[in-house]
Amino acid sequence: MASVEVRKVHKRFGSVEVIHGIDATIEDGSFVVLLGPSGCGKSTLLRMIAGLEEITQGDISIGGRVVNNVPPKDRDIAMVFQNYALYPHMKVFDNMAFSLKLAKVDQATIQEKVKRAAGILNLGEYLDRYPRQLSGGQRQRVAMGRAIVRDPQVFLFDEPLSNLDAKLRVQMRTEIKALHQRLTSTSIYVTHDQIEAMTMADKIVVMRDGHIEQSGAPLQVYDKPNNLFVAGFIGSPAMNLLAGTLKSKSGARRVETDDGVALPLPANAPGSEGQRVVYGVRPDHLSMGNGAGGLDIEVSVIEPTGAETLVVGRLGMAEVQAAFRDRFAFKPGQRVPMTPLLDKIHLFDAGSGQRLT
Repeated sequence: MASVEVRKVHKRFGSVEVIHGIDATIEDGSFVVLLGPSGCGKSTLLRMIAGLEEITQGDISIGGRVVNNVPPKDRDIAMVFQNYALYPHMKVFDNMAFSLKLAKVDQATIQEKVKRAAGILNLGEYLDRYPRQLSGGQRQRVAMGRAIVRDPQVFLFDEPLSNLDAKLRVQMRTEIKALHQRLTSTSIYVTHDQIEAMTMADKIVVMRDGHIEQSGAPLQVYDKPNNLFVAGFIGSPAMNLLAGTLKSKSGARRVETDDGVALPLPANAPGSEGQRVVYGVRPDHLSMGNGAGGLDIEVSVIEPTGAETLVVGRLGMAEVQAAFRDRFAFKPGQRVPMTPLLDKIHLFDAGSGQRLT
């Protein structure tokens, strides 16, 4: 195991800069997820850590050693790819043992390491099969086993679950998390799926356009997003974001939207009178109810999932979503009073997009 330090790292492809002076620390033994939309630079950063892409500027250290000019095979890392990258003409055992054979490890040690990895991943009965005889989840476990036998300082995962169906993704992310806990390894995991990030990570690093927008524990990022991008990207369904102006009336503060809807605020809400803001409330922080601070929402679409019901509606000219555990019998066109939980409201400056504190 080892920590990974990324310091002032830039990456350019010709004249195009895709990573802009990133700083990040991956602590020894932690499971860190690089999260962001396609094109944000997360896979490029992972490939620079692996040594598969050159660093234009800055330093990357693994276990206290700067590895900028160290070839991938000497960095003591193991990488699991999105497309499995298994040799189709080799059986599972040989796929898992391949790197050890290249390193001229003795046969007894190879047997021991492969069988240990197969035991961890429940692959013992598949060692004599070819990859074509395995399911997608089993192939991904073989790819993980090939990484485990190397006993590396750092595991790197590049969107390893993207090719699996929904049920297998849920199963595999549980297996990867359990594997990390058993091995207590340092792991860096790239994904665009924020549910994967929330459920698996010790720390999430949210990226956009080659910059780090926020990093922290999953619930910290969820509960206190630094800016509008993080607020809209983290959470499924996404946070409701409504533009308006901070105003006071009869001693109570509120946000008034451009079409005249008054959005309630707690008494200690930040911001100044007349400031343009964006009001954020998550769908699960809207509750049924009349009374002060109620919002009159016109139901457009109802999406029952079983565990909860997602309601899409109109509030003035804006579309909003609300999620309920209770099974209300809503109908399209119905007007429903909903009340936001005031201690769960988020306010962002409309100009900078930064969270108001």
